[in-house]
Amino acid sequence: MADVAITGGRLTLACSTCEYSRRHLSSGPHLPFASIKPAARIGCSRRRRANPVFTSSGTRGRRRMAVNGAAATETLQKGIAELYDESSGIWEDIWGDHMHHGFYEPGSDVSISDHRSAQIRMIEESLRFASLSDDSVQKPKNIVDVGCGIGGSSRYLARKYGAKCQGITLSPVQAKRAQELAAAQGLADKAFADALNQPFSDGQFDLVWSMESGEHMPDKEKFVGELARVVAPGGTIIIVTWCHRDLSPGESLRQEEKDLLRKICDAYYLPAWCSTADYVKLLQSLSLEDIKSADWSEYVAPFWPAVIKSALTWKGITSLLRSGWKTIRGALAMPLMIEGYKTGLIKFAIITCRKPES
Repeated sequence: MADVAITGGRLTLACSTCEYSRRHLSSGPHLPFASIKPAARIGCSRRRRANPVFTSSGTRGRRRMAVNGAAATETLQKGIAELYDESSGIWEDIWGDHMHHGFYEPGSDVSISDHRSAQIRMIEESLRFASLSDDSVQKPKNIVDVGCGIGGSSRYLARKYGAKCQGITLSPVQAKRAQELAAAQGLADKAFADALNQPFSDGQFDLVWSMESGEHMPDKEKFVGELARVVAPGGTIIIVTWCHRDLSPGESLRQEEKDLLRKICDAYYLPAWCSTADYVKLLQSLSLEDIKSADWSEYVAPFWPAVIKSALTWKGITSLLRSGWKTIRGALAMPLMIEGYKTGLIKFAIITCRKPES
C-alpha cells in the first residue's frame, strides 16, 4: 500500500528537518567523506569574501568560522522557508501540485494544460533516464523525496510504485499542505510528521529523489554525502538540479556570469552554484556506480516564459500582490533565468547513479 509522510520545520540545516540532518549536515565531517573537495573549491560561482576570522589557524579562529558559517546557513534556510511559505499557495492555485520544470519537446508550442502534463513527463523521463524498473520485484519500495514542495512527486511516486515515500521540506506551510493532499488522496494516515523525532537510518531508501532542491544546498559535498548515506545498497539516486556551465581546467566564470548568478541567488535564496561535472566528481569520490548525467536545458526551454505569462494574468498579478515581497522579488527575477539559459550559463542537469550492492 502506498504511503506518504511529509516532514518539515525550520530547524534544519541543508536539506531536511530531521535530527539526522542536524547531526550530519551542520557542523564537522561526521560523514566518511572528509577527503572530498568542498564544492566551493570545485567550480562554484560565488566565493566568500576574505574575512580575517577565516585566516586564523588557532582554535578561536576555527570556532568563529564555525559560528559565522552556521549563522549564514541559518539565514539562508530561513529565507528559503519563508519564500516557499509565501509562494506555494500561488503556485498550486495556478500551476498545480508539481513545483518543478516540465519536460517538453524542443520548439513545441504549449498551453497551460500542456505544462502540467510536461511536469509529469519530467518525472517519467527522469525515472527512465535512471533505468528504474517497473518490475514488481525490482521497483522501489521505500523512497525519500528531498525537497518535496507540497508533495507532488512524493504522491506520484508512491502511487506509481505502491511505495512508502517520505518527503522533506524546509517550509512548514508546504509540509502541512502536502500532508493534507496526501490524506485526501488516501496516501497518508496523519496530517503532520515530526521529523525531529524521525531520523533516517543508513541505507533506508532504495530510491533517493531530489527534484530541483540541490540548488538550495549550501554545502554540495554534504548534500551528496547524505544522499549516498541514506540510499540502500543497490538503490538509485536521482538528482535534477540547476547548474552553471561546465568549466575547462583552470577556467573560471566570467565576471558578467558571476553577476547574473548573484542576482538570481539573491532573489531565490540560493548559495553557491556548481557545475554538472562537480556533482559527477562528488559521486565518483563516493565510489557510486553507473553515474550518468545529461543537459536537459533544451527540454525545459518553454517553462520560464510560461511562468512569466501566467504571472502577468489578472489572477497572477493579484495573487503576487497579496503574497509578499519575497515572492514578488522572485517573480521579477524570472527573466534572469531565461537570460541564463539563452546564454548557456545555466544548465538544467540530471545526474543519476547507483550504490554498489556491497
